[in-house]
Amino acid sequence: MLSACGGGGGGGGSAPASTPVAGAPSDPGTTPPVGQADPIVADYNRYANLCAKPRTGVDAQGYPFPDRQGTLQDEMIFLRGWADKNYLWYNEIPATVRMADFTNTLDYFAALKTPATTASGKPKDRFHFTYTTAEWDAMTTSGEDVGYGLTWSRNAATAPRTWLASIVEPGSPAARAGLQRGDMLVAVDGIDFINTTGTDGVNAINAGLFPDNAGESHRLTIQRAGNRFDVTLVSQVVASASVKNTKVIDTPTGKVGYLTFDDHNAVAEKQLIDAFNLFKSQGVNDLVLDMRYNGGGLLYVASELAYMIAGPSSAGKTFERPVYNDKTAPDGPIPFRNTAYGFTSPNPAPAGSALPYLGLKRVTVLTTAGTCSASEAVINGLRGVDVEVNIIGGQTCGKPYGFTPVDNCGTTYFSIEFQGVNAKGFGDYADGFAPTCTVADDLNHALGDPTENLLATALAYRNTNACPASGTARASAAQMQLVRPPIKEIGIYPKRQH
Repeated sequence: MLSACGGGGGGGGSAPASTPVAGAPSDPGTTPPVGQADPIVADYNRYANLCAKPRTGVDAQGYPFPDRQGTLQDEMIFLRGWADKNYLWYNEIPATVRMADFTNTLDYFAALKTPATTASGKPKDRFHFTYTTAEWDAMTTSGEDVGYGLTWSRNAATAPRTWLASIVEPGSPAARAGLQRGDMLVAVDGIDFINTTGTDGVNAINAGLFPDNAGESHRLTIQRAGNRFDVTLVSQVVASASVKNTKVIDTPTGKVGYLTFDDHNAVAEKQLIDAFNLFKSQGVNDLVLDMRYNGGGLLYVASELAYMIAGPSSAGKTFERPVYNDKTAPDGPIPFRNTAYGFTSPNPAPAGSALPYLGLKRVTVLTTAGTCSASEAVINGLRGVDVEVNIIGGQTCGKPYGFTPVDNCGTTYFSIEFQGVNAKGFGDYADGFAPTCTVADDLNHALGDPTENLLATALAYRNTNACPASGTARASAAQMQLVRPPIKEIGIYPKRQH
């Protein structure tokens, strides 16, 4: 959205408490006096799936919802107990956060985090959010979301705004309307996008840019090469391809594989396998991995990708080891997985099937500030087993944290549980990874075009080991940030059930 990074997180309506029923856990006690913290229930799992408004029917995989009749307080007790046990900074949750002060679980959960800031003044925890469980399941298992198949990069959330099209999903409403990478947004439904500041105008712009439902029609005014034109887009459920532009580039020193990798989700698993099978069949001996817009996702997918790059020399070694709080028992590390996990998706990879690999000792990764979390884990994990990783582009975003999604009563909660470290014990990259060559993102060329700034630099660097004197991309693209939901910017373990 204009005031944030777009998308992410279920509504804020209040959920009135209902009358407890037989079999529900008893109230842990009366409301404490003003200023005294709520009691924390150690056995919080007894309150799981006790819902003020239980769902009926089945979930996305056909299983009956586990909901039972409960109360709003039951849901809050579960969240408070879960946070106290699992949140990485549980001892920094303010004691003044009290259930009695909240009328819905979303606002209560939003308060269950550290208020601390970093040395630069940014919130220490910027990654605390929710989705409806239905929305989360659709995004992760099918890569689906309602919209136009259009991802923007922006200079700022506030006016004056410059938003440029970064990704146009093939076959999407945006692609069918002829929108291209680098197009600038000028107006939405006739409202000045660049300069509007009033609440009504901003809300109307948000409604046009981020439609809630399929079938909505909105008019965007676009500027391209100094000319303005209107396009009318009708929103639909868009299934995004996580892996795009897979190709083999012939160079004087051998064949170089290239792919654009945008999302570590369930559908990516099979798409990555197909890409590496192609590379292997073509005799690729080097790889340019374009993750400039990949904000993260499933860490098991990241570990599989890293194995397909490094090959058998990495099999079974630590890809990432999660470091939890002092209340949580250490978990086993994620290895470099040499077989498919078999994530549920429309075209799944067979669980346990052997992964193809290239067996490289060097790889080039294209990055921007939009390269986050699981994408950074690929860089960190490969360096942990002595694969040379050259980074072309910009400083990555710096998110060495992750979590396991927790479902309860129709909401999926995301709260930082661990910091990830590689086989050498390194995980201190909260400020991101610095590029080997600093190059501005180039929105004037299609991704995968060998003359596109980052890819051209990568191909040159592998021959000369020298960075260009300066980037050639237009200056306005240098400091742009992606507009995307928070789920696309953090590392995720497969979801566990209660």
